[in-house]
Order: sequence, then C-alpha cells, then structure tokens
Amino acid sequence: MEIIPAIDLIDGKAVRLTGGDYARKTVYADDPLEVAKRFESVGIRRLHLVDLDGAKAGKVINLSVLERISSDTSLKIDFGGGIKKKDDLAAVLQAGATWATIGTLAVKEPEVLKTWFAEYGPDRFVLGADVRGEKVAVSGWLEDTEKNVFDLLKEWIDLGLRQAFCTDISKDGKLQGPSVGLYEKIISSFPSLYFIASGGVSRMEDLDALKVAGCSAAIVGKAYYEGHISAEALGTFEKTVKG
Repeated sequence: MEIIPAIDLIDGKAVRLTGGDYARKTVYADDPLEVAKRFESVGIRRLHLVDLDGAKAGKVINLSVLERISSDTSLKIDFGGGIKKKDDLAAVLQAGATWATIGTLAVKEPEVLKTWFAEYGPDRFVLGADVRGEKVAVSGWLEDTEKNVFDLLKEWIDLGLRQAFCTDISKDGKLQGPSVGLYEKIISSFPSLYFIASGGVSRMEDLDALKVAGCSAAIVGKAYYEGHISAEALGTFEKTVKG
C-alpha cells in the first residue's frame, strides 16, 4: 500500500480544514515546498496536492505552488481543486502534475470529462469522490448531491478510469479513524480499481487496517501535521510495503 501525503493549499500556504469547513482552517506551513521536500527525504514518492482556493473559486489558483514542487522534487503529484476548464487542465499537466484529480466535473459536467478522457487518456486522471454517507459532495464539499458514490465510480471505471480516492467528509481532519467498512465495500465492488483511502487516518494502526482492507494507497494529512505520525514512520511504512 502506497503512502500519499496531502498538502492542502490556501493563499499559497499548507493548511488543513476540519470537516471540510473553510472557517475551521489551520495553517501548518508558509512554504509547501519545504513540506514536500521533507516527505521526499524519507522516501515518499507521491504527493496529493489540493488547491482549496481553486475548489472554492471554480478555477485553479495555486498553480505556482505546483510548479515549484514539481521542479524542485521528484515526487509524482496528483493535483486537484478548480480544474473545470480545458485551459486549467492543460496548465496543471504542463506545470508538472502526473495526474489531474477531478471531482465536481465528473458529477456536474460528465460530457466535458469524457472529451478529456478521449484526448489525454484516462490514465492522466484520478477521480476524487468526496462523500457524506454514500452520497457525493462537490464544489470543495460545499454542495451535497443525490449521486451515490458506487454509481459514480462504476460510470467512470466503465470508461477506463484506473484510480480513485474516496474521502468521508465526516471523518476528514478529525483524527477519528478511517471509514474502513465503506472502503472494503468499494474495493469488493471494483477489484480492478487502484483505490486510495482518504480521511480519518490518526495513527499507524489505521494504515495497517487500510492495508488489510485491500486499499492500494492511503492519503495522510492532519495526523502528520498534528504530530501523531512522523515523516520517518511514513517513510518506513512506504519502504516496508513497497520493498
């Protein structure tokens, strides 16, 4: 199971939200590049970079941070938040992202995403499914929908999607443990999917549980920033499970 640390961006800084609430923001680092270098130094190979400003505004805002991290590290980056137009997608990939993370567009404008799949190939995309219960939320978690996460995943897997993560908003940023039961259900339903767990990881035992559940990868955020899990522990776990 791959470890994917998260860096969430507001005003160019590394932050975390609690429960997806923009009013409950904590700034952890003024320079996200230094955070990324720290992860790279312990053997981490991939980064989950989220433009929270972009998610809220509906357009990419923190592109310069992506450019700096991709230029100054060897990390593979999946970048999401505000990718709504083709120009934004092209800019994100040009700036060094290996994958573009798409969430809202897959629900609200699926025909647009289908054209991007056709042009760039489904391998350049990660579907981000943010959920309350099993219903998908969009627009940076600000809007709930009636779309079931299993229906959403099936639609895009049938079109060639290879990777997806699912964030249980009720768990995210609260250090209360991940939604292992939900993830087991998703993995059982879609065994070919490279499934990435997101939200709720609070200690190393949570990562062990996600590995046992069959997750391909796990995103770690607040547990690191709050000192519950060290960078060294994440690097050791990465090396142990990947050899």
